[in-house]
Amino acid sequence: MTRAILFDLDNTLYPASASMEADIVRRMNQYAANLIGVSVEEVMALRRERMKRYGTTLEWLMAEHGFTDPDGYFEAIHPDGEEEVLEPDANLAPFLDSIGLPKYIFTNGPMEHAIRVLRKLGIGKHFDRIFDVRFNRLKGKPAREAIERVLTAIGLPASDTLLVDDMPRYVQGYADCGGKGVLIDHEGRHPDSGLPTIKTIYELPAFIEPAGR
Repeated sequence: MTRAILFDLDNTLYPASASMEADIVRRMNQYAANLIGVSVEEVMALRRERMKRYGTTLEWLMAEHGFTDPDGYFEAIHPDGEEEVLEPDANLAPFLDSIGLPKYIFTNGPMEHAIRVLRKLGIGKHFDRIFDVRFNRLKGKPAREAIERVLTAIGLPASDTLLVDDMPRYVQGYADCGGKGVLIDHEGRHPDSGLPTIKTIYELPAFIEPAGR
C-alpha cells in the first residue's frame, strides 16, 4: 500500500526539455573548474567519473578538494531568478490535488531553489514538506543515510512509500532501501534502466498501490 509519495524536483515536476537543468549544469561546471583550477572540459569529464561515487557535485568537491563553503556554492549555482526559464503547467496543481496522499519534495538541491521552483510552478501548497540537501547534512540521494533520514522524518517504512525521480541511480538506491521507485524519463534517455518508468508525471497513478494490496 502506498501511504506517501516523495517527489524529486528538477526534471520531475517540470519537463526535462526545460533549460533549467542545462543552466544549472553550466554554472556547476564553471564553479568547479574555477575551484579546482582546470578547464570546464576537464571538469565535465571528472564529474562524469566521480558522480559514480557521490550523490552530488558538492559532495565530491567537499570530499576530494577540501571545499568548505556550501552556502557560497548554492548561491552561485542557484541564483535569484533562475526559475524564470520555467513554464507553469496549468494541469499540474489539479493533478497533485487529486492524489489523496501526503506528498513531499525530496531534492538534492537547497531549500531556496526548491521554494523558487515550486512558487514558479504554482504548486508549493500541495506538498507537506520539503526535504533538501541541507536537511540531509549535505548528503544527497542515493545515499542510504539520506533516504533513511527522510523516512524517519515522515514516520513511515520505506515499503509504504513511493519515490518519483528522473535519475536511475536515485530510484535504484531508494529501491535498495526497501521503497518503491518510479523513474520519470521524459525524453527516453534511459531505455535500459530496468526500472518502472513513466514519460510524464500524469502516468504516476498506475504505480500508486491502493489500500488492501
